[in-house]
Amino acid sequence: MLNLKARVGALIAAVTLAAPVTAQADDFINILTGGTSGVYYPLGVGLSKIYADNIPGARTQVQSTKASVENLNLLQQGKGELALALGDSVKMAWEGNADAGFKEPLTKLRGIAAVYPNYIQIVATKDSGITSLDGLKGKSLSVGAAKSGTELNARAIFGAAGMSYEDLGKTEYLPFAESVELIKNRQLDATLQSAGLGVASIKDLSTSLDIQMVAVPEDIAASLGAPYVAATIPAGTYQGQDADVPTVAVINFLVTHDDVSEETAYQMTKLLFENLGELEAAHKAAAQIKLENALKGMPIPLHPGAERFYKEAGLM
Repeated sequence: MLNLKARVGALIAAVTLAAPVTAQADDFINILTGGTSGVYYPLGVGLSKIYADNIPGARTQVQSTKASVENLNLLQQGKGELALALGDSVKMAWEGNADAGFKEPLTKLRGIAAVYPNYIQIVATKDSGITSLDGLKGKSLSVGAAKSGTELNARAIFGAAGMSYEDLGKTEYLPFAESVELIKNRQLDATLQSAGLGVASIKDLSTSLDIQMVAVPEDIAASLGAPYVAATIPAGTYQGQDADVPTVAVINFLVTHDDVSEETAYQMTKLLFENLGELEAAHKAAAQIKLENALKGMPIPLHPGAERFYKEAGLM
């Protein structure tokens, strides 16, 4: 009799201990972002607070990463519940583009929403004489860290323009700030940066040297297709930039994976659009997030939880 009671007691204790752990695991949201000085990280912090405040029992965490490519690989491994990533990186992850850093198709990825655009911004020194993509031939250019989202953008644009890195005099694979420092020291002619308008690195360069923004023709965007779109860098975005400059933008996406529950994905999507004001306070890039654009160019299947929200909102 005592043995039976002991066994029953042990079973009840085990269930009692196990239940909270399961509930916590279901409500844990790790948000994968980028470097702390970029846009992804403050937006992740903003989302983390929104979810913690509005999803009962949720525990949230923000993880600084190397951004798009690393984020998508981590999602596939179940090491995060939500991530920000550039649209072309998402597309290549789904296809399993090994050259882009995806050894096999990342088939667990699921879409939450299209958010805001990154603008491809190519800036050269005025005295380099570079005014067009063709003018980069024989010159030195930094294309971003190797296999970063920015560098994948650079490859795509060069390919659409019928060019390659071999056309350059020298190719550097450097982050934004380091690229700018080399230009200031006259060791580099130009830099390609995929970022929000008014990015600090180019602002810094424009106050130090006379710059030339290099146009990316509209037909490049048409050739690339979604998630790329034609865009404009407005006059006055940077010191000495007196005219609008045509370029290409690529949409950023919020992405999850198929092991995240429908209810959690639903809440993550719904709360994103119900709290855009709070998110804009975290970073002004959030001002460009619009519900009506949430499904534009989505390169992967939607998560059923996100789909449920969009049906309620009348978008599907």
